Order: sequence, then C-alpha cells, then structure tokens
Amino acid sequence: MKRVVSVSIGSSKRDSKTEAEFLGQRFSIERIGTDGSFEKAIQLIRELDADPEVAAIGLGGIDLYLYAAGRRYTIRDALKLARAAKRTPVVDGSGLKHTLERKVVHDLDGELHWKERKVVMTSAVDRFGMAEALWEHGAEMVFGDLIFGLGVPVPIRTLQGLRILARILLPVFTRLPFKMLYPTGEKQEKQIQDWRGKYYDWADVIAGDFLYIKRFMPPSIAGKIVLTNTTTAEDVEMLRARGAAMLITTTPRLGGRSFGTNVMEGVIVALAGKYPLGESDYLEYIDRLGLGPNVTRFAGSE
Repeated sequence: MKRVVSVSIGSSKRDSKTEAEFLGQRFSIERIGTDGSFEKAIQLIRELDADPEVAAIGLGGIDLYLYAAGRRYTIRDALKLARAAKRTPVVDGSGLKHTLERKVVHDLDGELHWKERKVVMTSAVDRFGMAEALWEHGAEMVFGDLIFGLGVPVPIRTLQGLRILARILLPVFTRLPFKMLYPTGEKQEKQIQDWRGKYYDWADVIAGDFLYIKRFMPPSIAGKIVLTNTTTAEDVEMLRARGAAMLITTTPRLGGRSFGTNVMEGVIVALAGKYPLGESDYLEYIDRLGLGPNVTRFAGSE
C-alpha cells in the first residue's frame, strides 16, 4: 500500500485518515495539521521522507506555486518546507488547480449556465485556472483578493484587472512570511462577520478556498452555490444549516470529506511514478481516474 500524506500548517482539528483504491492500487491517505508551526511541519516532512512507503507528500494550507497570468511565482516559506524532503516528491496541488478545476467549471456549464451567474471568488490568484474558466464562460465576477485577503474594499471585476494585480503584488507577497497572507493554526477557526458579507449577498455562487469562504461567511447564504474544495463533514453541515443550495467540491469525497488538491496530486504522482508532471500528464490521469466534481444538493433547495 502506498501512502500519500498531506502535511498542513493548518489546524490539527481537521486531521483525517482513510484508505482508497485508484487504478487498482491501494492508498493510505492522511492529513496531518501542525497548528501553524512551520518547525513541526519541517520535522514531519523529514520523517515522512525517510519512510519508503510514503510515495508523495502534500503541502496543505499553503501553496508552493501560484500560477497567474502566464507566470509562476514561488512562495518562499513553502519552498523551505518542500526542501525538507530529499527523496519524496512534495506537491502543493497547483498542477491540479490549473487543470482539474478549469475542467470542472467547463463540465458544469451545461447545468449551471455560468453566464447567468454572479460569482464572488474570495481568492483568485491561488486558483487562477478556476478564475479564468469562470470568466471565459461569461460569469459576472468579483475577484475578492483585495477584499478578503487584505481588507481593502476594492472589488476586481475583470480578468485583466486580476492579471495586473497579480503581476504587481505577487512578486512581493510571495516573499513575505506566509502567516501575514493566510490564516494558520487556530486563526483558521476564527470567523469574521463584517462589511464583506455584502459580497456573499450579491453573489449566486461563492467560489475559492474554503477557509476564506468560511472565515467571512454571513449567518445565511440561502440559495447560494458554493464551489470549493477540502470540506469536512462538519463543514457540509454548516453549509446546510446556513441555507446553501449546493456544494461543489472539485475532488472526490473520501471517508466523508473532500481532501485537498495537494492530496489528489500526490496520488497522481504516485501512480505516474515520476515528478514533475506536465499539463498533459495531469489531464491524462484526470481522465483515467474519472476525476470530476462532487455535487451535494441540500434538501429544500431549488
């Protein structure tokens, strides 16, 4: 049995472990949170790297690479984590975000008709493939990177505006301590209800990283569609209680929860037996594995 372990700098309360079979190969899939400690994450990665059963290590709660406007940016703190492994491939899910999430948007267009939807993305620079696909399918967009990431009340409404923002800010932001950019550890449990809730009210679809979505979610999101990833059973019940109409996760649910793209990318790397992979490799395994969105429709929704 091959092991794929996601080492997350997020809360250990979201830890999970399950087994699954892909293309005839059994996998043990695990998520281990370090409650915001980079030191613990580095030590854990070193220990996993020494285990011959570990076929791939995922980085959770942090991106190694951001792909935006045709360029790749490397987050300095994530690179320190990746370099802790000498033998085992370390993946962050960016390869799947750029391919699978784009495909999910395309595949759902026939049912959801994106051009008729208003979509708020809480953070788009870390899911540029999804952002581009929604824009290309005609959705009315608010890219909320300034709003939800920095607390600046400036909605970005065009893909060109997002590209300009990425080229200006990402070379600087990727060098900052990651804790300044994204909630880690116990901060992930804090919820904020303020002026940003009006963008949830405006939207038909709330998309992006689930921790950002949850962090700023108002008490009611009645009738809304949530397009995201990495949700636990508790997250699903919270969305149900707040009136969501539909939850779409871009990777399958395993053991009652959806694991991050870094986990599924680790599975693909383990199956391929090589790393790094190109876009054509990801598309091949997406097809072979039959990866597609997991859709949960909540009772009482239209």
